[in-house]
Amino acid sequence: MTNDILKSFNEFLTWLESYPYIEFGIKAGLVLLISLGVYFIAKGLAINIIKKFVSKTKTKLDDHFLDAKLLRRIAYLIPIIIINASASLFPFMEGFVDKATKGLFIFFFLLVLSQVLTSITTFLEATERFKDRPIKGYVQVIKVILFAWGIILMLGVFTTKDPWAIVGGLSALTAVIILVFRDTILSFVASIQISSYDLIKKGDWIEVPKYGADGDVIDISLNVIKVQNWDKTITVIPTYKIIDDTFKNWRGMVMTGGRRIARSIYIDMSSIKFCDDKMIEKYKKIELIRDYVEKKLTEIEEFNKSRNFDRTIPVNGRWITNVGTFRAYLKEYLHQREDIHKGLTFLVRQLEPNDKGLPIQIYVFANTTVWAKYEDIQGDIFDHIFAVIPFFDLRIYQSPTGSDIKALGKFSFENQNEN
Repeated sequence: MTNDILKSFNEFLTWLESYPYIEFGIKAGLVLLISLGVYFIAKGLAINIIKKFVSKTKTKLDDHFLDAKLLRRIAYLIPIIIINASASLFPFMEGFVDKATKGLFIFFFLLVLSQVLTSITTFLEATERFKDRPIKGYVQVIKVILFAWGIILMLGVFTTKDPWAIVGGLSALTAVIILVFRDTILSFVASIQISSYDLIKKGDWIEVPKYGADGDVIDISLNVIKVQNWDKTITVIPTYKIIDDTFKNWRGMVMTGGRRIARSIYIDMSSIKFCDDKMIEKYKKIELIRDYVEKKLTEIEEFNKSRNFDRTIPVNGRWITNVGTFRAYLKEYLHQREDIHKGLTFLVRQLEPNDKGLPIQIYVFANTTVWAKYEDIQGDIFDHIFAVIPFFDLRIYQSPTGSDIKALGKFSFENQNEN
């Protein structure tokens, strides 16, 4: 019976030789079937075994390197190797099958290397040492080089030419290549500068007025930097443009733990005057500046007596002014606030007078960098300042409004009627 089966099989093979296309189809089908079977076994069984093994290890490194995506790409290489080894079964297509499978092997091998580099990037970005570094940009450069070299190898396989000869031929197109990859080259150089000088890190708050960017850096890659603005929109800026144009990085402010308050109020200069006895007695009742007023009065009295000034004229000698007393009050008021940073610049100063009056600038730092809290602190300070200014017999400058003009017109009309 065995001899009959062997005899029938030999007759079938002899019959196939008479029909080469059918023979080719059967052989191709068997090779593909075996290749697919091995692929699914490798993809299903091997991946599950490796994943279970990886999940039991303590280190997180293998979790990044041996993830499912990388293992699937490795599994693609196995059927390609099988088909390449079977190329001799197809004599009239052996050259084509050999070249095609080699080209596919190079392509999928590049995908494997690309995934390995991606896993390295993910692992490094999760570490404390490299989490703020633009690792992704450097890895993308390596990927570009790998894929460029892979394309050259694939061209060498399909054209049966030495890859170095192809490289030599491409050198004649250097100018075109530089033109095509201009932005990539510039961005690569910019990435090196950004990393070397520590200009931008992931998580930094930056402002780039030219591109309307104002928010946190959420990604730094080879070609672009992504900024999530405070209104949750995303601004994408070419990496090399960051170096070309001006930008502001608020990292220093965040690191100090304080955010600057620099705002001025404009005093109507016609309301500035020397303090009389009544005003001085009123100021002595203010707890924050009581000591200041008494100390200032003693100092001025001693100064004026030492020079024997004629005190009947206020211009002679030194006198207390309401605006000077107001500045002293602001200093004490800000000093006693717990939400003002005492270790950073602390100024209450006069700026150059202008057509709006005399600017009194508050230049201090809130002890928080949280935007909402900062605005609340700043608002509370100036709410208080606007409320106490009249107590010092001062007026805030304000451009005339419609109600002012209306009141003036009403006053003029009433005077005319009285006359």
